[in-house]
Amino acid sequence: MKKILIANRGEIALRVMRSAKEMGIRTVAVFSEADRHSPHVKYADEAVCIGPPSSKESYLRGDKIVEVAKTLGVDGIHPGYGFLSENAHFAKLVEENGITFIGPTPEAIEIMGDKLSAKNAAKKFDIPMVPGSPGAITDVEEAKILCANIGYPVLIKASAGGGGKGMRVVEKAEDLGEQMHRAQSEALNAFGDGSVFIERYVGSPKHIEVQVLADNYGNTVYLFERECSIQRRHQKVIEEAPSSCLTPEKRKAIGEAAVMVAKSCAYIGAGTVEFLVDEELNFYFLEMNTRLQVEHPVTEMITGIDLVKEQIKVARGEKLSFTQDDLAIRGHALELRVYAEDPTNNFLPDIGRLVEYKKPEGPGVRVDDGFEAGMDIPIYYDPMIAKLVAYGKDRNEAIERMLRAIDEYKIQGVKNTLKFGAFVFRHPDFVSGKFDTHFVGKHFKPEYLKVEDSAEMEIAALLAAHVFEGKAKPVKSAANTVAVKSNWVKNRTLS
Repeated sequence: MKKILIANRGEIALRVMRSAKEMGIRTVAVFSEADRHSPHVKYADEAVCIGPPSSKESYLRGDKIVEVAKTLGVDGIHPGYGFLSENAHFAKLVEENGITFIGPTPEAIEIMGDKLSAKNAAKKFDIPMVPGSPGAITDVEEAKILCANIGYPVLIKASAGGGGKGMRVVEKAEDLGEQMHRAQSEALNAFGDGSVFIERYVGSPKHIEVQVLADNYGNTVYLFERECSIQRRHQKVIEEAPSSCLTPEKRKAIGEAAVMVAKSCAYIGAGTVEFLVDEELNFYFLEMNTRLQVEHPVTEMITGIDLVKEQIKVARGEKLSFTQDDLAIRGHALELRVYAEDPTNNFLPDIGRLVEYKKPEGPGVRVDDGFEAGMDIPIYYDPMIAKLVAYGKDRNEAIERMLRAIDEYKIQGVKNTLKFGAFVFRHPDFVSGKFDTHFVGKHFKPEYLKVEDSAEMEIAALLAAHVFEGKAKPVKSAANTVAVKSNWVKNRTLS
């Protein structure tokens, strides 16, 4: 494999290209008109514009991408994540044109792409499941009988999608009909498939996923777990590896279960098996993501394994060069997704120009991004600016480094999730590991960040006025009574 095309954009395209370059492989970038000046376009050996800014006219045009690959003599296509990464039709199209798809087979993508068929495949290996409907369910009366048996509250979920779309929690029977119709309508609009299923709602779950890797020779390993419970709108925003709650015995059990799920669909390449874990550490199969995950860097940090390189090696027919016994957890890693979102306004996406953009540096800090100062955050795509990763010899050191990195990260021009991240990493429940997927709802309020912003602005204004007037007398402010985290004054009070 001498040349690969990355069918994606931004930070993941850059991340794949860097590993490919270290392997001596040339890279091809595809880009929309909105991304013409993006770093991933500049970094690639070759780059081709494939259409207007809209995803459906560019990054989702599998036919155009394959046409570019054939014209430029590409050996393999890496889909990254999002866009076409879990599209079985695209994977099949790539293969039919004599190009290697750097990922699982179309058949595996198809099986695990539908939550119901995924559960059916996993059941053959006695993987624990949350009690629920055996298949898609459309009849409200049938659903009421099912829910009476498994008990309320229940969770209605879209069969074909994720990201919180087509998902409803139902507390009582009289609400079931209305919530089913809403979930089906939302699922149909989002995924073109209105199928839903119902399962018992696990009240205070942790979201824990296991990284797996498999070759073409029957070798499958798990690279331990990631804790992904800090979420907003059912979407992850903070991840870590390993989880702070699992015992060695439970870690082995959930890892082996993930391997069996992968084997249930003859999986090849890198994939992630997701589980819900309850208060007693019982785990239940949720779904499998047949691609590289956004949060894969934390696994790389604790294992020393470059997952992109392993994907490429498997795709070109190599055996895994290590066994399960060769793998060990070394240290701890945290990841904050730095989104262009306003945490004080229900995490709504923000757009604008990166007037200032300066990344943190130093020991144990990694930033995967696809932006530079002066660039605009486009409205057409996911609002993630970067992934900020901190690594330490243990969880405490990782948290300390993350807080230092957040403090060093300078972003001006768009609202972002840096201060929200600092709030989480300082929170006693996060530090102790006693948190679940309801952390944001339980502990976070927008005014917590607004108070800090107000105090910082007051301090900055007072200090500026003090310097301008050239006065030596003390400066008084309403912020005197609290310790304020500021770029001007760090954990001090003015007097």
